Amino acid sequence: MGAFHAYDIRGIWGKDWDLDIAYKVGYFIPILLKTNKVLVGRDCRTSSLEIHDAVIKGINDAGADAYDIGLSSTPMVYFGTANYGFDASVQITASHNPAEYNGMKVSTTDAQAVGYDAGLGQIKAWIDEGKPTPVAAKRGQVFQKEIMADYLAFMRKFAKDYSNLTIAMDLSNGMANLFAKEIFGTGSNIHYLFDTLDGRFPNHEPNPLIEKNCFPLEDKVKEVKADAGVIYDGDADRVMFIDEKGQFISPDLMIALMGRYYVGERGLKGIVLQDIRSSKAVGEYLAPMGCTMETWKVGRAFAAKKLREIDGVWGGELAGHYYFRDFFYSDSGLLASMILLNIVDDLKKEGKTLSQAIAEIVRYKNSGEINFRLEDKKGAMDAIKEHFMAAEKATAFMDFDGYRVEFPDWWFNIRPSNTEPYLRFICEATSDALLQEKIAETEKILTSRFGAKR
Repeated sequence: MGAFHAYDIRGIWGKDWDLDIAYKVGYFIPILLKTNKVLVGRDCRTSSLEIHDAVIKGINDAGADAYDIGLSSTPMVYFGTANYGFDASVQITASHNPAEYNGMKVSTTDAQAVGYDAGLGQIKAWIDEGKPTPVAAKRGQVFQKEIMADYLAFMRKFAKDYSNLTIAMDLSNGMANLFAKEIFGTGSNIHYLFDTLDGRFPNHEPNPLIEKNCFPLEDKVKEVKADAGVIYDGDADRVMFIDEKGQFISPDLMIALMGRYYVGERGLKGIVLQDIRSSKAVGEYLAPMGCTMETWKVGRAFAAKKLREIDGVWGGELAGHYYFRDFFYSDSGLLASMILLNIVDDLKKEGKTLSQAIAEIVRYKNSGEINFRLEDKKGAMDAIKEHFMAAEKATAFMDFDGYRVEFPDWWFNIRPSNTEPYLRFICEATSDALLQEKIAETEKILTSRFGAKR
């Protein structure tokens, strides 16, 4: 049962979990969330349909009705959950993972995430202890529910005319194919890559954070002289961007760029959420606009909840998730891409490129996230924290998602992965020489004392 994680259920299908677990999760969802109806969507993976059938059978056997929306992006399920007043929903997806993976993302009222601590752990416990799953005296029914038209109508409220832009867009053979052409059109100014649904992901894994997966898009941007490149992950809850030079843009910097829309265009000054790995440049760019930064844990189960608690206007993560008050405090790759392409269009009219706008935000040299494989994650984290805090006086310290320690000229975050056997390290400094020095110090400690491998 290694498929239960902090944010969702996910693992190699047939190895980490199977149809029996899928059925039982379906059975226990309406019991856990105390509802008699559950919204169900699925991605295009080759295993998703059989999982979908097992989940719906479990829901029905528990006496609840299943409202089946069929093929769906994850944000479309969030929309359906909140817009139609469902207290439970499940999207069958493994997001950005390779084709042999699958999983489930569970939500409750107002599209709030159900993570391990909010209920998935209880479902796992029920399965582990063999809690009975008797068929209800009155089984539930299955209703087909069409929500695409309402979803697109909602999304189009944020769209502009994109005909002035040349755009390269990689749909990753994933769920963005359901709506990208409906929103952005099929004109000669839009150059699509991998624009068919194919759950085998034959062209590249649907994970834009892996550098090689962006190579086709980067080439296309340069080939067609695009103003921007856009790439979605498998279930379209994440999106990332390439500038007009074919260079990948760190997703946290786009949190800052969104200030041009929310503050500059709509006048919505307020709290903006970032994760603990975000560049200091994000807050430094947004502060003069009247925004206050809130730093919090990585992952939708934490970020969406926090944005709702603080009534934040928008927020984002280094992994390419962007959260919006306008979208039920949830993440949407489509909405993020629309807003950011709106900004690129405004920039072009001002005679400015995307890379020039990003250059106005960037102030530091950044390592990117470095993964170390090791066993004693907690011991290693403590050793790094103690080493650097003993050598220099910290200006800020956070310990809610690993550690983030800030110093006058640099900072680092070190945290355990919730889904993979890695310790993740990221740091940022005022100079490349200082950055490389701190990376080398960290690697020396982790390899010599904890046997870490990069």
